[in-house]
Order: sequence, then C-alpha cells, then structure tokens
Amino acid sequence: MAYRFDPELAAVVPMLPALDFTDLAAVRASFAEARHGQRRDTSGVDIRVVHVPGPPGAPEVPVRVYQPARTAGRPGASAGLLHIHGGGFVIGDRGVQRACLDLVRALNLVVVAVDYRLAPEYPFPAALEDCYAALTWLASNAAGLGIDPARVAVRGTSAGAGLAAGLALLARDRGGSPLCFQFLAVPELDDRLDTASMRQFVDTPVLNRSNAVISWNAYLGEGIPGTPDVSPYAAPARATDLIGLPPAYISVMEFDPLRDEGIAYAQALLAAGVPAELHLFPGTFHGSGGIAPHATVSRRERAEATTVLATALGLSPATTD
Repeated sequence: MAYRFDPELAAVVPMLPALDFTDLAAVRASFAEARHGQRRDTSGVDIRVVHVPGPPGAPEVPVRVYQPARTAGRPGASAGLLHIHGGGFVIGDRGVQRACLDLVRALNLVVVAVDYRLAPEYPFPAALEDCYAALTWLASNAAGLGIDPARVAVRGTSAGAGLAAGLALLARDRGGSPLCFQFLAVPELDDRLDTASMRQFVDTPVLNRSNAVISWNAYLGEGIPGTPDVSPYAAPARATDLIGLPPAYISVMEFDPLRDEGIAYAQALLAAGVPAELHLFPGTFHGSGGIAPHATVSRRERAEATTVLATALGLSPATTD
C-alpha cells in the first residue's frame, strides 16, 4: 500500500535493503558488516566493557559502560541509564552506539548498555534475565560509577523497549533495584499481533508483520505467541497490574506495525495511575530516526529524547567549552 511518509524520509525508502528475518543468518551477517564499517566519534566519553555476574546458572553478561571523560572543572555523572538495544530479540549487540554517546555528552550521565543473549538460541526469559542482572550490577556499583541510586532509568528501542517494559515489571515485583523512569521507543510489547496497525502494515520498511511474527516465535518458541499463558514479563501488553511502575515516555511512529500497541500501553499505564507521556511522530516508520538522522523529524525525535530524560533524571544539559 502507499504510505504518506515525511518527504525527507520518503527519499531514503527506495534505497533501503530488504530486511527478511526468514534468513536470520544473512540478516545477522549484514548487521555485523554494517557495524564493522561504522566509526564513532568517542571524544569526551570513556568507554569500557565489563562482564557482570549473570543470572543463576547462566554466563556472565557483557555490558559496555559509557562515562563522561573526567576533565578539569567538569563534575562526575550523577544519574544512570540502562540501555537495551533493539533488533527483534534476534539481532543486535552492545557495539558502540551513537545514542549512548550523544546522551552521555548532552546530559553528563552514565550509560550501561547490555549485551543480552539473543533468540532463538536463547528464548525467553534469557534476554530479560540478562537485563535484570545488568540492572542489579549497575545499582550495586552505583557509588563507584558516580550514580545516585535513586536516579536510574531504563531506555530501550523496539524489542529493547519491550525488554525495558518487562524489566520495569520484574524489578517492581521482585522488589529489586528500583527504576525511576522507563523510556520506551517504538516498543515491541504484544505477541498477539492483533492491533489495527499490526494487521494493516504488512509491507512497511524495516519492520512488517511477517518479521514481527518471526520475532515473537523466536523469542517465545514456535507456536507459543498468541496462546493464553504467555508471561507479561515477555509481552508487557498482557500485564493486568501496572500499578506502581515508574513513569514512562513512549514514542511511536505513524507507519509502524508496533504503533497501536505502544499507544495502548500508554493508555493502560495512565489508567493504572502511572504518569505516561506519548508522542506519535507523523510520517515516520520503524527505525526511521536512525536510518535518516538528518531529517527534521528525526532531529526532533532525538532532541525530545534528551529533554525527556533530562527532566526525568533531574539533569541539566552539559555545557561545552
């Protein structure tokens, strides 16, 4: 079908390669090749990889820690952010990411990006438990990282945002490391695949219904998505008790199969008395902000993310010389 994409985004759509999760090995190889060719400007940011204790009986979890470079006259970080990458539960890694670098520079905070285990090799709850282990390590080491333990948020994109929402539920229910905020960008939340946007957008760029079906089958196990007993920690849209969760920001893209489940989750949070802000970016598609970062709407999306996190964490944008 025809989509009313923002003109700056429409210009890049014909150049986008097909992303077909039916050949997962090829998608992963293409993703790794693209990562290998990227060169990030890491100036002003100290980066290190740490292997933190994993879930019981599981391997250690690699995390990449981004911290403001200690320079004369510049205070240390005072807030922390657990970053969970996207990729449909099946691709992605903790490789140096522009969003993490930008947030450290802009807000002078510490970002911990978790390299969780991927499906289908490691189905639910492996990825979520890895994220919980990373959050536990972050909270336990807050003092050494220069983080106020009362100011720790989680940020995720796509499947990573679904994991972030599941992590907020899990942390609340286990009485573990508290989160003060959840930032959910284009979240993948509902395995039932029955919203209007999921049924309608079968040929949208980057993510379409077919890839969503494969994503959930990989994460939950073949044939399990849509059945009655799927855990709300895996698919937070199924949660019936949202009381006591941290405040949330949810972004959705107009022409994204995930659009309506993000909107519904924001409404459910509000109904449960959880402060929630929802922003639908017009003319956009799943991942368009990263694919066309130059577009005006993409720049608006990034600027808003910085503002939202600054407000949630009680931070002021870092000054530059």
